[in-house]
Amino acid sequence: MDTPPRRPLGRTGLTVSPIGFGAFKIGRNTGTKYADAYDLPDDDRCRAILEGVLDLGINLIDTAPAYGTSEERIGRLLGARRDEFILSTKIGETFEDGRSRYDFTAGAVERSIDRSLERLRTDRIDLLFVHSDGNDESILRAGETLEAMSRRRDLGDVRCIGFSGKTADGHRLALEMGVDVLMVEYHLHDDSQRAVMEAAESRGVGVVVKKGLASGRIPATEAVPHCLAGPGVASLVVGSLNLDHLEANLRSASDRPDRDDQPSSR
Repeated sequence: MDTPPRRPLGRTGLTVSPIGFGAFKIGRNTGTKYADAYDLPDDDRCRAILEGVLDLGINLIDTAPAYGTSEERIGRLLGARRDEFILSTKIGETFEDGRSRYDFTAGAVERSIDRSLERLRTDRIDLLFVHSDGNDESILRAGETLEAMSRRRDLGDVRCIGFSGKTADGHRLALEMGVDVLMVEYHLHDDSQRAVMEAAESRGVGVVVKKGLASGRIPATEAVPHCLAGPGVASLVVGSLNLDHLEANLRSASDRPDRDDQPSSR
């Protein structure tokens, strides 16, 4: 298939595939929000999935410390192809003993980045997002989190810093505080972030969409074009263990409607 052209991620200088790979399911299958249970792939299948993702032309891989063994598996199984993809991970949340724990202090940010670099077997993280627990404004106003991330950006360990929050007000504040990228939930059943996305686009801040299929409740043929037509959207992150599904998502990415014709769910 012809791969859809890559899109600029705001003014970061990065270009990304319209579909990104969400690497949750290669590392964690407990405490999830998915309706259907699934087994974690073994190493051979995991390697085939990760290499297949790159072979399809998907160049954005999104993971997090809270995704179980996802970071470690990407580093171990895909390290030889590191220069072929843009790597996104997060700080703030860990998942251990069946529960999430959150820590947004400067020290925790520093430790999280160091662990991620080691697990991912890389010398840089292209996109580093705050993995919010929903208290978006409190995290940002405390000041420590973005400052620590910015220091590591200045050192070259991180290329771009971003915020993956829950609220429109939190994302607006993140814009004011100078993040490079936002990761927002946006789909046919929820356009509450649309004004924030428009503001990000006007500032040259990159926009990545998460949960665009509403955890499988919206068919990909409808969800993908809608998400990619949203204001400033560079990529929609999709989590799947099925390469045929990801290829179909890429085909749907070629069918996106013009942005000016987007319906509102309100």
